[in-house]
Amino acid sequence: MRSAHTVAQVREAEAALMATVPDGTLMQRAAAGLAAAVIDLLGGAYGRRVLLLVGPGDNGGDALYAGARLARRGARVEALSVADQVHEAGIAALQAAGGRVTDLAGHTRPDVVVDGIVGIGGHPGLRPPAAEAVRALVGVPMVAVDTPSGVDVDTGRVDGSHVAADVTVTFGTHKVCHLVEPAASASGVVQLVDIGLDLPEAAVTAFQADDVAALLPTPAPDAQKYTRGVVGVRAGSARYPGAGVLSTAGASCGLAGMVRYAGGAPDAVRAAHPEVVVGEGQVQAWVVGSGGDAEAADALRAALADGVPLVIDADALHHIEAPLERAALLTPHAGELAAMLGVERAEIEADQLGFARRAAREYAATVLLKGHHTLVAAPDGRVRVTTIGTPWLAVAGAGDVLGGLCGALLAAGLTPYDAGAVGSWLHAAAATYASKGGPISAPAVASAIPPVVTALLG
Repeated sequence: MRSAHTVAQVREAEAALMATVPDGTLMQRAAAGLAAAVIDLLGGAYGRRVLLLVGPGDNGGDALYAGARLARRGARVEALSVADQVHEAGIAALQAAGGRVTDLAGHTRPDVVVDGIVGIGGHPGLRPPAAEAVRALVGVPMVAVDTPSGVDVDTGRVDGSHVAADVTVTFGTHKVCHLVEPAASASGVVQLVDIGLDLPEAAVTAFQADDVAALLPTPAPDAQKYTRGVVGVRAGSARYPGAGVLSTAGASCGLAGMVRYAGGAPDAVRAAHPEVVVGEGQVQAWVVGSGGDAEAADALRAALADGVPLVIDADALHHIEAPLERAALLTPHAGELAAMLGVERAEIEADQLGFARRAAREYAATVLLKGHHTLVAAPDGRVRVTTIGTPWLAVAGAGDVLGGLCGALLAAGLTPYDAGAVGSWLHAAAATYASKGGPISAPAVASAIPPVVTALLG
């Protein structure tokens, strides 16, 4: 599992470690990891031109000490200060190693820029001297120290000018901004350097393959279809029959024992999925809303009356009232979440973590906010982020498949929080598997779920 800690948690852990090691140990560990990452990016150090953008704090010191290491390896290293103060010991170390201090007009066009402007304690946005330097260096590969300067580290927000890094070298742990959009995109490829921090449990995490595999429902030796869970689908309508077909496709991935369909497109579902039982009956979870059209309110009412966990998507989201009194997983995109909370879509996209958590609290339900990095937020504030996937997954019907898949996981016994995180990860992995780098369709994503599960269990 990839854990992302807050600034306060990191600061506390750093203070505890610094009390047990010689002065400067953490900075030297960070500098060593940073220098190694720059060498890896450049394919070597000798003869390479490196420009350090240096601010007043410890991030500037990390950059300067890394620059000294690079200079000793034969790189031509220059430091450009974008603040009134600099890390004096770091400057001395750089100059002793053969590096030099420059200004914006006098520096040599570099092969790489190291962003040591501000650290995790910095405020969003860059001050004018730093912003001017960053603008002047657009097009040069950028390596950020710990976090891209100018982003909001604890929220993932991006307010004002900021660094857009190709690589971010972070220390001790990932930070929230590395996982949560829009700041995650500004972080580029994130490389973690272990500096020995002892950290508490993180509230924001990202599942890896082994985390998903550990939660996958697998049949007992004496299993039969009813003991494995029956998932019910109330999706699709006369106007949108395909939503019913795709929702049942996701639900029929094999992770639950049986799928029952009680939506508005029975003929289409029968034709596409002969294994699905059409008609009312007992289920362990309902999937409701995709393509429900005018029937969505009645479908939601019927599903709520059944007393089992629900996945609520699309048209049904317009009819829910907070707080919900059933265990539920809500699966909106940014526009749908904006309507649920009475705000503008742009506000959701700017503060995805904040609004996903707010919706989870207000609706007393797990909220799966779909996006480039999908967030699964629990009412208690915990968040899991899905960071894998392919842009080709942005295709009509993919969300219907996701809802059905999550419903199957609910019916098999997972909590809404686990079902959302596992379902989102499997959905993204299946899309990558089906895509092979090119276009995909929603049915192809559904078909790819079983082989992805098989690979995880292998």
